[in-house]
Amino acid sequence: MRAVIATNGVFKPELTVTELPAPAAPGPHDVIVRVHAASVNPKDWKLNYNLSRITAISSAMARRVRPLFGDDLAGTVVATGSKVHDLQPGDAVYGMDMRLRTASLAEQALISRKRIARMPPGLSFTQAASMPLAALTALQGLRRGHASKGSRVLVIGASGGVGTFAVQIGKALGMHITGVCSGANADFVTSLGADAVIDYTAGDYRQDAGEFDLVFDVTSYETPQTCAALIAPEGWFISTGGQGASMLATPLYRLAGRNADSVVVESYSKDLDTLSGMVERGELRPVVDSVFSLEDAEQAYARNRTGRCRGKVVVAIVPD
Repeated sequence: MRAVIATNGVFKPELTVTELPAPAAPGPHDVIVRVHAASVNPKDWKLNYNLSRITAISSAMARRVRPLFGDDLAGTVVATGSKVHDLQPGDAVYGMDMRLRTASLAEQALISRKRIARMPPGLSFTQAASMPLAALTALQGLRRGHASKGSRVLVIGASGGVGTFAVQIGKALGMHITGVCSGANADFVTSLGADAVIDYTAGDYRQDAGEFDLVFDVTSYETPQTCAALIAPEGWFISTGGQGASMLATPLYRLAGRNADSVVVESYSKDLDTLSGMVERGELRPVVDSVFSLEDAEQAYARNRTGRCRGKVVVAIVPD
């Protein structure tokens, strides 16, 4: 099968398509999926590039390298394990697994049954592949921040992959959503359902935007300290934790007894089913920024690294 691996050594890893063996027979609780589409996430190029450097240190290891890239997937079931009785070959599924074995930038992937769900009717494989990691992060981040119906929620980075889902999911759950984005994206974020929009390029909104029950920073550039004036007395600060300052500061505030935490996303079928229900009710729609072929995976990662995406970047292995 065709699959993406990292080549070109330690200093400048590049994504290359090569031929690798397809997954072997699935374990009892596993499913083999023919991948139609996979999406790109910041975690891929922040973490997996570094892992590829470690792998390349030893030439012996490099000769045994396996694909390290891709968590999200959407596709059709090829084979099921002996304990999987609710899916059949040909069923359309979507989901994600952050373990390295999944490697969804490939024509086939091995994934646990508990990490996938049936695809929402009406979505293309490209749309479905854009959802799992980002939408689950949004759903679980809102929960971790104790947001509920009527909560005042500030979403920092509202036009990006996680942000577009956080705005829509929050509105579907009855929250009052304020999105932070550039002025160029203000109308777009409003179209997603945001009750108010703040243009971060117009000044330092962090000092005078008011107080919120939840400050949800999906850019992970902020910390509880930089957003202190935005957090209501009993409010929460939640970060996706992808940047160094936030990774260090947020846990320290949590240890100090403050309402601050980072969301560590997990893929569960029940949460995917919750998202699917929102899609079916018209409450949630994936936003796809751009689509690349498997051979152009490097360009897909470059697009994601710009930080200027509206929604998600998707790699189509089988065009819709």
